Amino acid sequence: MRMHESGNLGDIFPVDVPPEKPALILVHGSETERVVSYAHLRARSHAVARGLVRDGYQCGDRIAILAANVEDYLATYFGTMQAGCISVPVNWKLREASIHHVLRDSDSLLVFVDGERRASVPAGVKAVEFGPEFEAFLDPGPFEPLKMEQGEVAMFLYTSGSTGNPKGVPLTHAGHIWVTATRLRGAPDTAEHRALIAAPFYHMNALSSAKAVLAGGGTIVQLPVFTAEAYVDAIERHKATWLTSVPTMMALVVQQTDRIRQRDTSSVRMVRMGSAPATQGLFDQIRQAFPGARITYGYGTTEAGPCVFGPHPKGKPLPDLALGYPMDAPVRVRLEGDPQNNIGAGQPHEGELLMDCPALTPGYHKLPEKTAEVMTEDGLYRTGDVMRRDENGFYYFVGRVDDMFTCNGENVYPGEVEKVLENHPAIAQAALLPVPDDVRGNMPVAFVVPAGAVDEDVVKQHAIANAPAYMHPRRVWFVDKLPLASTNKIDKKALTAEAQKRLA
Repeated sequence: MRMHESGNLGDIFPVDVPPEKPALILVHGSETERVVSYAHLRARSHAVARGLVRDGYQCGDRIAILAANVEDYLATYFGTMQAGCISVPVNWKLREASIHHVLRDSDSLLVFVDGERRASVPAGVKAVEFGPEFEAFLDPGPFEPLKMEQGEVAMFLYTSGSTGNPKGVPLTHAGHIWVTATRLRGAPDTAEHRALIAAPFYHMNALSSAKAVLAGGGTIVQLPVFTAEAYVDAIERHKATWLTSVPTMMALVVQQTDRIRQRDTSSVRMVRMGSAPATQGLFDQIRQAFPGARITYGYGTTEAGPCVFGPHPKGKPLPDLALGYPMDAPVRVRLEGDPQNNIGAGQPHEGELLMDCPALTPGYHKLPEKTAEVMTEDGLYRTGDVMRRDENGFYYFVGRVDDMFTCNGENVYPGEVEKVLENHPAIAQAALLPVPDDVRGNMPVAFVVPAGAVDEDVVKQHAIANAPAYMHPRRVWFVDKLPLASTNKIDKKALTAEAQKRLA
């Protein structure tokens, strides 16, 4: 597929895709859907751009989207950028005060909103609600997307804000055109795929996947929100070939064993996960649920995008939990504390990942001090992610620098312990976290979703047998499911509060 040459990220539709080909299959329920062709999606995005220009919005103005995965979300996202404005997808799962912060911090002049979230728009911010208001806003007709220069900003994404207010991350047209082109080089058969997307479009995972599918001429099967039941049903009904997700979503999907057994899911050829840690147990469960599928496990950040690692240059097979081998220039990768910068084979090392690529943000919005904190003198971004490099040069995620805690003076990375726990056949999911302890400094505790008969002592002994003893959870609580944060990752903040409540 050939992309346009305007340099505008909103101008992503391939020039040679048949106009009548389905771009989106919008799932409205178990038995209803709406098919949107490439011609219609392009026309709707042009109508958004024309409406913005007609109403006087100018290049660089911020235009927000506060909505679930509604029918015109992507048309609005692309149309905003085609007009030269900056798109601001807003995490609608944030508390209202944080939503207000995002809209005001981004200086958004207009917000497109669905009915359910209309009341969350603060006074003084103009809103257009999807539905009749949106239809009245549109200005149908042809539109020539504005040409964008190197370094011009296309969108603001906001970090989840687990501590303090969310931070605005400006991302450029050129950077994410590079991301899209890079992803397509690794998936030349994209036009043949139907990709199931259920993660929210305010998140890098879903947005990046959507752009890659559309730029490659494929079809998106779009769920308004994620539920494991609707996800499995959509695979059968719409013959999805490519599943996109974060690992916590797939962990919930593969628990639907009866539903999967009762559905025809043989269309699935690829399962792509990213944005959160995965475990060997999850890989095994996915293979059992979708035996014909190839599993890819990606890595990325809001600040620098999803193109960091790829296949091994010597063709070595990728181990299940490996993220891959560092990509060639223009990607740069280094592990903290590795003076020789041995990115490749022969020199195992563990440290914080430092990296640079064309998609790297020019800096946090209105936060120069925060920007300085995460940038090295030679222009590498401090990801906050601890990685391990093996003797073949493959990189593995160990944990977040800020998730690490000490117990008896030893460093504990929760992700490492969770992988160990989830390798037990009777454990479906596990979350490890610290609670303050007068003797140890911190005490590891765990919440576990069982997959069979298991008790607290079995969990503890399994951890002790397969990891350093100081890492094992001193208390274990069994729950039916783990709470999810707005990014569909496990909500550790909620679990910490629950652990303190139970211990009290």
